[in-house]
Amino acid sequence: MSAVDAPLLATDEPTPWRIERAEGRSPWLLICDHAGRRIPGRLGTLGLDPTALASHIAWDIGAAAVASGLGAALDATVLLQPYSRLVIDCNRPPHSKDAIVDLSERTTIPGNQGVTPAAAAAREREIFTPYHARISALLDARVQRGQPTLLLALHSFTPVYLGVARPWHVGVLYNRDARLAHILARALLDEGDLVVGDNQPYAVSDETDYSIPRHGEARGLAHVELELRQDLIADAAGQAAWTQRLARLLRPIERTLGASHNR
Repeated sequence: MSAVDAPLLATDEPTPWRIERAEGRSPWLLICDHAGRRIPGRLGTLGLDPTALASHIAWDIGAAAVASGLGAALDATVLLQPYSRLVIDCNRPPHSKDAIVDLSERTTIPGNQGVTPAAAAAREREIFTPYHARISALLDARVQRGQPTLLLALHSFTPVYLGVARPWHVGVLYNRDARLAHILARALLDEGDLVVGDNQPYAVSDETDYSIPRHGEARGLAHVELELRQDLIADAAGQAAWTQRLARLLRPIERTLGASHNR
C-alpha cells in the first residue's frame, strides 16, 4: 500500500464520533461538531505547538463538557466529534475553503499548507463523512421508533476575536427556520442577566455551515445552533452552571414547541 493509499486513521485511533445515551428518551438530540482536539497520528501536530493545539483554533473549548452534562441531565442522546477542526471542520461544507484552513485567526497551520486533493479527500472520507453518517443514522432510528427530535448543535466562541471584544454571553443561531431559536432566545433573555446574540457572533448559512442545513433544515426538524462564550465555560464550575441553566430552560421548551410533530 502506498503512502497515498494508506488510511489516515490508525486502527488504534478512535472513530470520528462518540455517542452517549444512543437511546436517550428526551426529544433533544445534542451534537458537538468541534468537541475535541485530537490530531491523527499520521498528521503529527500539524506543525503547531501544544499551546496552539490547546487553544480555540483547534476546538470549541468547553462545548463538549456542557453537551455531555446536558445529555445526562435531560436523558438526551449526545454525539461528540473528537478530532480537531484543524484536521477538517465538520461544520463546513467539505469542499469549501474553510473546511481545511491554513490560517486560523492569526495562526498559520503549517501542516495544512498545500494539502493535496488526495489528502483532503482522506480527511473527508475518514472523519467528516462517518461523523455525519452517524448523525443521519441516529435520526433515522428515531423516526423508526417514533421518537420526536429537537436538534441542538452546541458550539463555543472566543470573548475576543482579531482584537474585537464580543459582548454576548450566548448566541442563538439559525437560518431559514427560527421557530426553536426564537423560543430559546426569549427564554435566555428572560433570565435577565444575559446578553443574547440573535445570529451573533455568527449566522447559519449554506456556505458557512453544514450540520444545521444538512440535518435540521433538510429534514424539517426544529433546530438551533447555540454558541456559548468560552470564558464562561472554560472550567468545571462554569460548565456546571451553564449545564444547569440550559437544562432548566430546555425542559419546558419540549412542551412549548410541541415536539410531537418532529417525527
